[in-house]
Amino acid sequence: MPSYSELRKTNRFYYFIKFTLNIYSMLFSLMGLCVLCVGVYAEVERQKNRTLEGVFLAPAVVLILLGLVMFTVSLVGMVGSLRDNKTLLHMFLCVLCVLLLLQAVALITALIFEKKTSALFQKSIREGIKHYYDDLDFKNILDFVQQKFSCCGGDEYKDWSVNQYHFCNGTGPLACGVPYTCCLQREVGEVVNTFCGYKTLTQQREALHELIHVRGCIHAVNLWMSDNIGMTVALCCAIGLPQLLGIMLSCAFWNLLVDMSESTDMVDFRLLKKSFQYSELDLAGAGWCMCLPRDGGYLPVPASEPELDPIDLHLQKLKKQPPRTHSQLRELQESLSATGLDEVDAGRKIKREH
Repeated sequence: MPSYSELRKTNRFYYFIKFTLNIYSMLFSLMGLCVLCVGVYAEVERQKNRTLEGVFLAPAVVLILLGLVMFTVSLVGMVGSLRDNKTLLHMFLCVLCVLLLLQAVALITALIFEKKTSALFQKSIREGIKHYYDDLDFKNILDFVQQKFSCCGGDEYKDWSVNQYHFCNGTGPLACGVPYTCCLQREVGEVVNTFCGYKTLTQQREALHELIHVRGCIHAVNLWMSDNIGMTVALCCAIGLPQLLGIMLSCAFWNLLVDMSESTDMVDFRLLKKSFQYSELDLAGAGWCMCLPRDGGYLPVPASEPELDPIDLHLQKLKKQPPRTHSQLRELQESLSATGLDEVDAGRKIKREH
């Protein structure tokens, strides 16, 4: 089995890395384009009834930013792998490294400063609850989280008092209550009473355990992640491993292109300006990018070396021989005198015999 150093010099290894990176980048660019389209569609629908002031609270904006980053970065990697462009590949590699590093720093910071992170999330969720009925995207997400994780509000159920329809000074049917997604569901398929959380904000936690979920969603999500550590690790790997794979592929392909550019198996047009003409090259098999490798290279190689004069051959032979002493030269002269030939005549005689 050939070693890695020998394998990476073959054309098969080059094409494998090239097209694997290209397919990887193409898939992520398509995913980014889909996310971007969904985000744009959601934002257009949201703008029709938009009253929410905090634009970054909108999930549609998050989808647009995420899709734009994914599509742009993946497009750079796809074009760089197709064109064998070291600059684009280096840019793609650096951006992936920075993104992965930022995610790791954010995760570590969130774990170290858990209280401050929870306070930040609580503030954001309370701001979203304040405009709960103004943004349908945020409303649907919060309803899903409250039903999925059996929770209510951000830190606790009383966070709903900041909403104008739910604070206790209101006069509507929702005043001093919580949405029906906070209520306990005793049976599967049970018809939900949309006013099941009526007047619950005025009661204490002990009296509401059989009526609504009193635990906040921040604590419920943290508890779920602690209880399902395997799922949490799998989620982190699903986010980080594809990026790590892209870094490894782009790094391997970039190093391969650097090695190829230093060898004669690449069409380096800078050399053509010095010693070769473009018409002298045989570019069959170079591909549309004029950069695909080929065994033997593209520079012209003479079919056979020109025939040299016996004197030139003798001079080349003398250059390769070590210097002789006076005694060795005397013995050589005596042997040639005995045959009646000098060194040049001997060389010509040997050539005629062959």
